[in-house]
Amino acid sequence: MLHVAVISEMKVGRVLVAIGLIISAFGIVFFLQGNSIVGPTSSFMYSNPKWVVNGEWIAMSGIIILALGIGISLRYPKSR
Repeated sequence: MLHVAVISEMKVGRVLVAIGLIISAFGIVFFLQGNSIVGPTSSFMYSNPKWVVNGEWIAMSGIIILALGIGISLRYPKSR
């Protein structure tokens, strides 16, 4: 039973890492769009200070999720 729990924890860690990476990437893109660095000029997010702040918060949330996933993955190494 313990072995099954360790395997499921490893999978949860990997899923959280993937989700954290995706959310962080979106936050970085939103931040760059808000700063007029990437994206079409017709976008409502382009050169919009609100999206600079939103992008920062979204990226930080993704980094926190990523850190949780890495922590869970390191807690249960594959060699066990």
